[in-house]
Amino acid sequence: MSIVLLLLPDFLLICGGALLKRARGFTPDFWTGIERLVYFVLFPALLFRSLALSPLSLSDAGPMVAVGLAYTAAGMILSALAGPLFKLPRPTFAGCFQCGFRFNTYVALAVASRLGGEPGLAAISLLVGVLVPPVNVAAVAVLAHGRTKILPELARNPLVIACVGGMLWKWSGWRLPDLVAHLLALLASAALPLGLLAVGAGLAFRHGRLPAGALVWWTALKLAIIPAIALALANAAGLPPVERQAAVILAAVPTATSAYILAVQMKGAGAPVALLISTGTLAAAITLPAWVWLLENL
Repeated sequence: MSIVLLLLPDFLLICGGALLKRARGFTPDFWTGIERLVYFVLFPALLFRSLALSPLSLSDAGPMVAVGLAYTAAGMILSALAGPLFKLPRPTFAGCFQCGFRFNTYVALAVASRLGGEPGLAAISLLVGVLVPPVNVAAVAVLAHGRTKILPELARNPLVIACVGGMLWKWSGWRLPDLVAHLLALLASAALPLGLLAVGAGLAFRHGRLPAGALVWWTALKLAIIPAIALALANAAGLPPVERQAAVILAAVPTATSAYILAVQMKGAGAPVALLISTGTLAAAITLPAWVWLLENL
């Protein structure tokens, strides 16, 4: 099966969410409830289960983790250049800064699971668990600009809690009780399709006074430059195929829709962030299969 056809169901779910949002009976309150369910219950269950049952450990996957941290740091540095380069107002830059390195975990996990099965899901879940805290710290720090404390924000983040909990359970060596494991599996199975539908429902193409140059800069950075850096670092580190695939996929997926929610909640400019997320998600329908094809044919 071609790479495009393999990834087509995931992007069709995103399109389905965009269409359903415009259908009668699917009100904004409905989608708000779906987003909260995925963000606070289903997605943490998936992350906790994947990490707790992962055959990988941090020590085993040290090179992959180092690659992930390195390309994320590169994304932060290059993203920060957009402020002075395009002379953006502080609220616009603060909101859009995160769009250069934050990743849509729903898309990443769906693609990794489809391509690599359980090993691919385990590898990318471990990488997500490591990268979620620094990514959130950077995003909150720039948006806060001295107005709020970062640690309380992280302590309340359900993704951080699930990742830390899953890694601690894995480290403890305890066996998950069968009932708990089955319940988590059921919750996890609903996370990805509902998450992708929510991604589609969150698409919004509002100009929001973002210069065209800045739109191109952040979109190219997230979908082309950072994945290229990730691939180069993964090859230099000699990562096994599954780990190299996980590192590049996580780098190549579009920005998380939660970036818009965070920007609005912390008084950043929301419309430019929504435009970047929506443009990037559509563009990823082309760029993401291209990166997967490249991984498969190197």
